[in-house]
Amino acid sequence: MENNRNYFIAIALSVLIVLGWQFLYMNPRIEAQRKAQEAQKAQQQTEQTQQPAARSQGTQPNGAAPTGQAAATATREEALAKSPRVAIETAALSGSVNLVGARLDDLRLKGYHETVDDSSPIITLFSPADTKDGYFTELGFVGSDATGTVPGPSTLWAAPEGAKLTEKTPLTLTYTNDRGITFARTISVDERYMFTVTDKIQNTGETPISLSSYGRVTRYNKPTTPSVYVLHEGFIGVIGDDGLIESKYTAVEKEAVTPAKSTGGWLGITDKYWAATIIPPQQTAYDARFSHFTDGQPRYQADYKGDAFTIAPGQSIELRNMVFAGAKEVPVIDGYEATYNIPRFDRLIDWGWFYFITKPMFKLMDFFFRYFGNFGVAILCTTIVVKALFFPLASKQYASMANMKRVQPKMEELKAKFGDDRMGLQQATMQLYKEEKINPIAGCWPVALQIPIFFSLYKVIYITIEMRHAPFFGWIKDLSAPDPTSIVNLFGLLPFEAPTLLHLGVWPLIMGITMFFQMRMNPTPPDPTQAMIFNWMPLVFMFMLASFPAGLVIYWAWNNTLSVIQQSVIMKRHGVKIELFDNLKGMFKRKPAPSK
Repeated sequence: MENNRNYFIAIALSVLIVLGWQFLYMNPRIEAQRKAQEAQKAQQQTEQTQQPAARSQGTQPNGAAPTGQAAATATREEALAKSPRVAIETAALSGSVNLVGARLDDLRLKGYHETVDDSSPIITLFSPADTKDGYFTELGFVGSDATGTVPGPSTLWAAPEGAKLTEKTPLTLTYTNDRGITFARTISVDERYMFTVTDKIQNTGETPISLSSYGRVTRYNKPTTPSVYVLHEGFIGVIGDDGLIESKYTAVEKEAVTPAKSTGGWLGITDKYWAATIIPPQQTAYDARFSHFTDGQPRYQADYKGDAFTIAPGQSIELRNMVFAGAKEVPVIDGYEATYNIPRFDRLIDWGWFYFITKPMFKLMDFFFRYFGNFGVAILCTTIVVKALFFPLASKQYASMANMKRVQPKMEELKAKFGDDRMGLQQATMQLYKEEKINPIAGCWPVALQIPIFFSLYKVIYITIEMRHAPFFGWIKDLSAPDPTSIVNLFGLLPFEAPTLLHLGVWPLIMGITMFFQMRMNPTPPDPTQAMIFNWMPLVFMFMLASFPAGLVIYWAWNNTLSVIQQSVIMKRHGVKIELFDNLKGMFKRKPAPSK
């Protein structure tokens, strides 16, 4: 009994720690994020009504690390109007190529909106360097005295009249420098998010020239989403023997990350749902770097610089870079990995430590989604499959519990017989287990094995863009967001918003009720401390999960319901009494008055 009491006290303390972390850490961060977004919108509205101050053009090539950028003061529209551009228009993207530097610095994702309302603005991924939210990719060259001026951040490329970049019409840009070296850049884009940039350099001079290529992904802002341990946002890449590298913004602010010289791979910057990466020429060695610059406009940069190559007089050479800029859709990312043989490109999506569980979990859910057309239904179906897979273990768990109940009278006899003789009681108990063929720890394995399953499902719901703004039924319009209803304002009937700390929606209530029923399947513990923990645990979990994604709460409620049904069937099969109804009746019975 003492061991059981300590066990339940440990559970209670663990729950309190998680609850404290959620309320004292996560909820304040979410509230701070909301206020920051409101302040940002207010600032943008103010900027649109003011005349922006003049600013210098500022960036100059310096290998893979251009020098400082002056403070950005222009609005996005003003920045776009400052330089000549060629429009980008595909089924998935809209924007433009900046002919100064041939930058991709204007890109919007047509298929995604800022909110669940389809009339809200579409997602803006890239913005020009002149803005405070500057975010772009750029490819260029580092030359020498023999090469003269080579394409860099300030190079003005020439484009055909009326050119437009679409899935079917590539864009060809040209530049000829002061030494007569001709650069021709062909940019193509597929129907989703992959750009292919092919550079042809022609040496028309009389002496060999040597130069190297570079590429960079640069951004001036960090995501406003709160940093959580289940999600990586920041620098990412698969670089040679170093394999997958993930570095948080805060880590790179302290010290740049410089992997060893490598061949093959990719690098860039990732957000929760979006990413921008460069895939350098896969046969050329390069030096990669993740860094943070504070000169001028502070900025984060993932860049590479390739080894120098030589072009003989009258000869030419071609280089191919690829740029991914868009939404991290699972089938699209997997397709690029297979089509272009990009090493471990699927890790651009943060599948986590349990990759071998998390990704198959998504594949299963995606299968049901394609059949039913609703990710909420897909979650319910996936839960059934998981329950079926774990049924043999669950059967052993419940069978063990049933057998333990069956020998409970004998256990009481042993306790009365041995009294305070703990060693004798332990030996007699183990002998009883042996005679009755009971394994007391058999019930622990199913619980332990399902922890990675639960965590993987949480990852799938939280990180995959397929879950973003995916509706269920009724009031659940986004399975990746918390249940929007709250009991505090009578689920929307009262005209005010519930405080974050008191937010408790319908689905967390349903989850709490199902958890309460599940716990009432077993007899009420005789120890008052254990009984109190059993009574309060559903309520604690209700509030704890209120700020979790609705999809995860729906899963937990459905899993509890299936567990109650499953346990009832198994207990009935073993001839053990189901305590649920007696326990519910006992809650409402009048307690006998204590004897005087």
